[in-house]
Amino acid sequence: MSRIGKMPVELPKGVSANLEGTHVKIKGPLGTLACHLPGLVEIQQGDGVLEVRRLDESRQARANHGLARSLVQNMVTGVSVGYTRVMLIEGVGYRAEAEGQQLSFSVGYSNPVKYELPEGITVELADRGAKLTLKGIDKEQIGQVCAQIRAIRPPEPYKGKGIRLEGERVRRKVGKAGVA
Repeated sequence: MSRIGKMPVELPKGVSANLEGTHVKIKGPLGTLACHLPGLVEIQQGDGVLEVRRLDESRQARANHGLARSLVQNMVTGVSVGYTRVMLIEGVGYRAEAEGQQLSFSVGYSNPVKYELPEGITVELADRGAKLTLKGIDKEQIGQVCAQIRAIRPPEPYKGKGIRLEGERVRRKVGKAGVA
């Protein structure tokens, strides 16, 4: 049995689940999320608990078991607590500015780079635009937005300038050796 898949998903106070076959809809104080579960698994609802069961013992069913449970847990956490990711911008003159749902990045290009935030994602800027805090209820969407923002100017290995996630380690390289 899958270690992750066999754990029940507890529904916190104020969170409700609506199950229709493989379609799961979770509603909570921060919003509503819906998802189609992968095949070969079913979900059952008990007293404030959701349990994911697999239909057979095939390799694919075992793989989908843990995946389906993780997807449901991420939705429950998202609608009850939410997700937050922090990004740092390093470099002289590198910064971001927010104009509604649009971000403008000044990161060493001749013109500022514009990025439109998707619906459901909010941003807070700190340290004069060098620290972005992204908030939302969908874990997958937050990760995708972070990846797209990081791709605007990935951190370079010599000086570490660029956009990175907080806690991300940038492997640094030694510069050119002096000619003797």
